[in-house]
Amino acid sequence: MNQNTSTEIFAALRQLERDRGIPVDYMTDRITQALLAAYKKDRVGYTDNVFVELTEQSLKMYAQKEVVEEVFTPATEIQLDAARRIDPNCELGDLVNEEIQTQAFGRIAAQTAKQVIIQGIREAEHGMIYDRFSSKEHEILTATVSRVDNNSGDLSIRIGQGSDRTEAWLSVSEQVKGEHYREGDLIRVYVVEVRRSNRGPQIVVSRTHPGLVKRLFELNVPEIASGEVEIKSIAREAGSRTKLAVHAHDENLDPVGTCVGPRGTRVAAVVDELHGEKMDIVVWDEDPAKFVAAALAPADVVSVTMAEDEKACRVIVPDDQLSLAIGKEGQNARLAARLTGHKIDIKPQSQAAEE
Repeated sequence: MNQNTSTEIFAALRQLERDRGIPVDYMTDRITQALLAAYKKDRVGYTDNVFVELTEQSLKMYAQKEVVEEVFTPATEIQLDAARRIDPNCELGDLVNEEIQTQAFGRIAAQTAKQVIIQGIREAEHGMIYDRFSSKEHEILTATVSRVDNNSGDLSIRIGQGSDRTEAWLSVSEQVKGEHYREGDLIRVYVVEVRRSNRGPQIVVSRTHPGLVKRLFELNVPEIASGEVEIKSIAREAGSRTKLAVHAHDENLDPVGTCVGPRGTRVAAVVDELHGEKMDIVVWDEDPAKFVAAALAPADVVSVTMAEDEKACRVIVPDDQLSLAIGKEGQNARLAARLTGHKIDIKPQSQAAEE
């Protein structure tokens, strides 16, 4: 191939490195591998000794051959006289590189280089997007709604800026009921997972995941971010109610008051972001009975009796607290059970006395 073509290839590769950060060496390796694959695809016989040399001065293909007195295998052997036209100092047994002359090589090389560069750009972009967003797993990102599927309610959202921008899909099952968005709206989403795929990285996002609540509290409560207060567990019914169990590693620190904040400002910031979702913040306790009693707040609890396997418990509440303990459509009891990991059987005090 002539020098102009190889110079053009390197000029394109350097521009690619400046614009996309893809190293020139990486792309030249990809091009030479593709050229070898294209050459070997149409050749019958031994081709493992064939290699490509790509420099700014030229692009050539060679077959490495052993210098012998008499050639029995032309694909891998070359006579001494012919070898010395390549390297005047070679001797029998040496290896020389014989250039492969083919008229089709220039055309194939140009086409292959173009295809590899295009594919390299695509793969590099996918790789950079994956590397960037995989570090954002379990984080909250701000995205722009780019399209709304009016039939399913699913949203196509755009995350990031410039060359780092990518699209993600927020399915209706990961959206909070009652929230409605239009094209161009800003939306904050929780990154559940970043997956590799043949079509590029897939970013799994959610507005209903409990991790969204956890990260919002970490952003608004410095003591949680520092580790002084720990969120032990979360139970959430997105758009309606969430229960958090918190624990302070310093006994002088009130974990619930810390999360609520002065005049309720901290919890209010989380509630506003979640469009009015109610927050019950309770103190975690290593004693499962005390933890269950706290989890049923705002209801008062008379007693908690744990089963022998400690997977279930019976809770006695004052008669006038029964509906509060169970909650509307059983929500309070259901969330408390999920928060504590125990099956909870709630009985009014009068019924327990009769039994």
